[in-house]
Amino acid sequence: MNSTEAAKLLVHCAAFDNRQPSRAAAEAWAVALRDVPLDADTLDAVARYYGTPPKDPNQRLWIQPHDVRAHRRSIRSERAQGFVYEPPGEEEHPRRFLARYRAQLEAVASGSVPAPIGAPALTGGPHKDVAEKIAEIGRAVPEDDDSQRGVFGVRCPKCDAPIGRSCWTPARRRRSAPHPARARLAAGDPVSTPGVDAEATRRQDASRRFLAEQGDAS
Repeated sequence: MNSTEAAKLLVHCAAFDNRQPSRAAAEAWAVALRDVPLDADTLDAVARYYGTPPKDPNQRLWIQPHDVRAHRRSIRSERAQGFVYEPPGEEEHPRRFLARYRAQLEAVASGSVPAPIGAPALTGGPHKDVAEKIAEIGRAVPEDDDSQRGVFGVRCPKCDAPIGRSCWTPARRRRSAPHPARARLAAGDPVSTPGVDAEATRRQDASRRFLAEQGDAS
């Protein structure tokens, strides 16, 4: 904005606040707004400033260059809220992308190109790997599934951890490694469980005594 344009802007402001524009004021505003053009958005910024009631009812509104800049920025930002970059059909060089992006954003912010009514919805489904994992949710695991093979494919004879679950410590916390007895059982080696073996032997002896007593009674 040059001093001539700043003088026109001050005349526009005077219609709201009855100020007396001067050459010195125009030159000062031109310096403060040297990167702001005198366009419709700048004039609308003045109208928005004076159309907004002050916090203090007794305060006299008196616009300053920074008010023009701030309200103009807000007007343009509101237009660009729905901005969506439209890439070209071919591969785009990074420098050309930046120039194209800025041009499209400027067109939307200035109002020369209408902004989209709403944000575009995401299209397409999830990646095939993600889709496969989602499909497995709730699926029953078969007995011969690979995830059930190996040391976790058998119930632990030591802590009675079920198939597919880690072994327990005596404090009922998960062990970082399976019990050796479970590893031997998974490998096909016979596993001796003292408590279970002793109970089986006791029952076998009781059965033998019962049969012997029955034979003697007959």
